[in-house]
Amino acid sequence: MKRIKSQLKTISKSLTSLSKQVDRISKQVDKLQPAKKAAPARRKKTARKPAARKRTTAARGKTVLDTVYAVIRRSPNGVTIATLKKKTGLDSRQLSNALYKLSKKRKVRAKSRGHYIKK
Repeated sequence: MKRIKSQLKTISKSLTSLSKQVDRISKQVDKLQPAKKAAPARRKKTARKPAARKRTTAARGKTVLDTVYAVIRRSPNGVTIATLKKKTGLDSRQLSNALYKLSKKRKVRAKSRGHYIKK
């Protein structure tokens, strides 16, 4: 019986020391945690910057129309569609659209079917 009583006393002492340690640690954690702040202040709305200007075609490089027209302009006798495909690397649809737009702008004309010259 005495043995059990002594064991209970040691357990009781260790439990009290553990509870004291838990209290100290909880106080330290409370110090580390910042106090809850109020809702963050909202930013004032600032004036937006005006949209940047769009770059011109000269600034961003050559367009499809520019490349097709350059090839046609360089050849004195005009160019066939096959030659245009080879020199520009465009497919049939892109080339057809470019030639249509250039003819509407009156920069190029068809000398014969599939053969284009500059005006």
